Amino acid sequence: MFPGLARAGNTAHSLRYAAKNKQESLMTHPLDRLTAEEIAANRAVLTEAGLVTAHTRFALVGPHEPAKADVLAWTPGDRVERRVRSLLLDRRSGAVHEVVVSLTTGSVVRQRAVDVVAEGQPPILHEEFDLVEEILWKDSGWAAAMARRGIHDPRAVRVSALSAGCFDLPGEEGLRLVRCLAFQQLGADDNVWAHPVDGVVAYVDLIACRVRELIDEGPMPIPAASYDYHLDDPDRPARTTQRPIVITQPDGPSFTVEGDVVTWEKWQFRVGFNPVEGLTLHQIGFQDGDRVRPIVYRASVAEMVVPYGDPGPIRFWQNYFDAGEYSLGKEANSLTLGCDCLGEIHYLDATLHDDDGHPRVVRNAICMHEEDAGVLWKHTDAYNGSVSTRRQRRMVVSFFITVGNYDYGFYWYFYLDGTIELECKATGVVFASAHPGGEYPWASEIAPGVAAPFHQHLFSARLDMTVDGVRNAVDEIDAQRVPMGPGNPYGNGFTRRVTRLRRESEAARLADGLRGRVWQISNEESRNALGHPVAYTLHPEGLPTLLADDGSSIARRAAFTRRHLWVTAYDESERFPSGEYVNQNDGRTGIDTWIQADRDLDGADVVLWHTFGLTHFPRPEDWPIMPVDRTGFVLKPTGFFDANPALDTPAPRAHRQPGAAPESACCRPQT
Repeated sequence: MFPGLARAGNTAHSLRYAAKNKQESLMTHPLDRLTAEEIAANRAVLTEAGLVTAHTRFALVGPHEPAKADVLAWTPGDRVERRVRSLLLDRRSGAVHEVVVSLTTGSVVRQRAVDVVAEGQPPILHEEFDLVEEILWKDSGWAAAMARRGIHDPRAVRVSALSAGCFDLPGEEGLRLVRCLAFQQLGADDNVWAHPVDGVVAYVDLIACRVRELIDEGPMPIPAASYDYHLDDPDRPARTTQRPIVITQPDGPSFTVEGDVVTWEKWQFRVGFNPVEGLTLHQIGFQDGDRVRPIVYRASVAEMVVPYGDPGPIRFWQNYFDAGEYSLGKEANSLTLGCDCLGEIHYLDATLHDDDGHPRVVRNAICMHEEDAGVLWKHTDAYNGSVSTRRQRRMVVSFFITVGNYDYGFYWYFYLDGTIELECKATGVVFASAHPGGEYPWASEIAPGVAAPFHQHLFSARLDMTVDGVRNAVDEIDAQRVPMGPGNPYGNGFTRRVTRLRRESEAARLADGLRGRVWQISNEESRNALGHPVAYTLHPEGLPTLLADDGSSIARRAAFTRRHLWVTAYDESERFPSGEYVNQNDGRTGIDTWIQADRDLDGADVVLWHTFGLTHFPRPEDWPIMPVDRTGFVLKPTGFFDANPALDTPAPRAHRQPGAAPESACCRPQT
């Protein structure tokens, strides 16, 4: 799926870091992001322990985050033990080991063999994407299938190696597999996604390096038209009507960044990054008077799955877990000023790892800036003649990934009024197939002979809430009609119904747009000026959950997609909604398994898992490259503050026009 991303070499690092870190750990926060030196030191410790050979690949190297209680109890000056978790894959045997290293002591503190049959496989390696094309062109069956389609030059075909899923197919148990679809490449700069080589799929064993099964339903016409959107086209000259939009902050931005800690307009939070989730946000709080009040302990997109809806023999298996199978954080883009981010930008690099366990740095992976967000509040008063307007601003923290044909942007927004929003943007190139002609019920024809199967993009946001503390409760709130009667004689009355979600068995919920359903997270031990529990409310979009049948493999493996909300009691081992090992996992682990414990949620340390996303019936306008489609959710304060927390926002100055007075002001009555 990612040709050209083979292993990059790097120099090994000595164990000197461990000794150095013993001295420096007093100055380290428990949630600091891993550095290149730490990733190199991790490899050195594993090598010294005899766990790294010529066949060892590092499927995952990430921070081993301390328990929440330990982090909340930490104070500056306390000793910090830095730990790193690695998944080691032996490319020769297929054996997998999970290892935790203490960088503080320079030693292995835990290791175990992973049962790939019972637990699943590690994510796919970059080198394995490159390996697949070599395997296929050594296979006579694949070469014959291409020849039947008029393709004889291996350089003319690019292979998309895709996660295999788990379908209980005979003989696949315990194998490390990918399933492969092909696209013809007509030139070095060609958009290969425009030329699907359809009707054939190969199942490849990555350890044995062989084609295990080839399914060929017969050739279909390969779309020949080029859709090279990325190249200059004399038949499509660029517009000349756009004038520049220049965003400047002469005095600099309003936010500060110290290490991983961001402070902006009363907001404070810590930035993290790991290979699975990418961007993570920690200890989100709001300055209220003389203290920073906690709201969210940890926020991330813990998984996203893209299930496809074509049930035919070539594509029935297409279901991708971009976090658990592809390590979406490892696919982070290096962002460019003026293209990906606009304004006064502060970037952070992402320090990741390559397949050999050496550090790999993605420059400018995280973008931070503030932007105008329209009107914050406004009123023109007929009685006293006052006109009051304030402009809304928001702090934006974002990153972009590319997973094969699709690109995704993840944008966290923080607003002056205490609102938090996550917006996920889907763009890139839709995964094309050849259109069989006529009315095909599983795909759209988006260009002559080019089809795009129906699919969904379903995200799971993991929200570890700490609304003024860790003892929270969750209520489901519905708007409720009230029948006309003695208490509602004119029929105009309506109210709301509040239902406490007391146990995990009660807290797997669907959104309901007709009732305006929201979920409120409150703290009975913290009260506002009115005597009510302080709270934040999750406002969902309420778009479709998983459309696949409940008996399907994907419904079992991605059980989180069957509900918009799950609430669980905090457990530090429950980090990903489909479990730790998603690749080729049969679905026996994950959120629907955890809730069988039916833990108490009322006044507990709760974690919300919110499913949201897009259902995509591709349009011709999505081709050859898709305009951004958006999805997300909002968290709003609900009695968390005693009044509007943005009342102290200053009146804005007028937008400068040529010849305007330097101190011209707006938002006041005109005389």
